[in-house]
Amino acid sequence: MIDPKLTMEVPAHVREFAVKSVDQAEQAISKFMESASRSIAMVPSPMSDVSKQALTITEANIKASLEHAKNLMEAKDIGDLLRLQTEFVRSQFGTATEQFKQMTSGAAAASGDKEKPESI
Repeated sequence: MIDPKLTMEVPAHVREFAVKSVDQAEQAISKFMESASRSIAMVPSPMSDVSKQALTITEANIKASLEHAKNLMEAKDIGDLLRLQTEFVRSQFGTATEQFKQMTSGAAAASGDKEKPESI
């Protein structure tokens, strides 16, 4: 059991600053992703589908990380932090495995290779 003395007393102004910082980061990343997406669309190439897929995966990972940061700010104690971190790492490991499969199959298709990538 978690020691009750390990509860987290975060001052309201610190929490507000953290929330505002994550929101600002989210807005900046959103603008960057829009710009990157337009850039990829302007330069057609055999690998443009792979580039779009990589950008989509990157955006999904960033959104998951920002959501995780928001969840961490709501933690009430060390136990909450540990649970949230464990859930996030497990989720991201599964996501990364699936994304790797998508990217390898997308790259193989773009290169003209019809074979499926080997199982992980």
